[in-house]
Amino acid sequence: MKEKIKERSEFARWSLKHACLSASIAAAAVLGYRFGIMNYQVALIILIGGAALGVMAILSAIVSILAIITSVDTKVTGILSALTGLALGLAVAAPVFLTIQTGYKVPRIHDITTDLQNPPGFSAILTLRTAEHNPLDRKTPANLNELQQAGYPDLGSLLINKEPGQVFTEAVALASARGWEIIAVSAEDGIIEAVDTTRFMGFKDDIVIRVSAQADKTIVDMRSVSRVGISDMGANAARIKAFLHDLNNAE
Repeated sequence: MKEKIKERSEFARWSLKHACLSASIAAAAVLGYRFGIMNYQVALIILIGGAALGVMAILSAIVSILAIITSVDTKVTGILSALTGLALGLAVAAPVFLTIQTGYKVPRIHDITTDLQNPPGFSAILTLRTAEHNPLDRKTPANLNELQQAGYPDLGSLLINKEPGQVFTEAVALASARGWEIIAVSAEDGIIEAVDTTRFMGFKDDIVIRVSAQADKTIVDMRSVSRVGISDMGANAARIKAFLHDLNNAE
């Protein structure tokens, strides 16, 4: 019986190389932004470039795996390299492109509030923001309120059948449990200011929660604003909805 000729797949080799380079570029973008070496625009461009290389690694891995499976006269090797390249390429490319896809489904805004007529205002957090950050005047874009209403029609104030003091205490505890950096707490004014830092890129979003009495109940309003970027990819609205849901179900 004729022995099969062994041949290492070039696609498997290139898949692993592209995947390693993709991961290195993505890591450089994340660390570069976190350590202040580059601004967020540059970091995002580099990150997208790394994700594109991740896609190349995925395609090379698929071609390699198919060649290995279908090889007859020549025994093609390199399955481990191909699988590693596939897994690493997916780990880098998938989160980036899924986030971009999500961004197309939501309005290109970054300042979200439950009260469009009288949004909760920031005070203590103002000292943490610079001129390079997004403004807090809600004047850009000019149709911000309309865009928010169209994108998040179900977002609004939360009315709870509890007394304000209890709700305020629960809100502070819930914000702390989420790992937010609590900047200011004023029980007298019913105001909580906090900062949430995203795990991956380290983007900082500023949050203010307002708790006030309404008749014999308590009304809670919340605002979440990204410091950088035109679109928040839906992150601020998702944060508000999740927080108010948990606060409404707090025992």
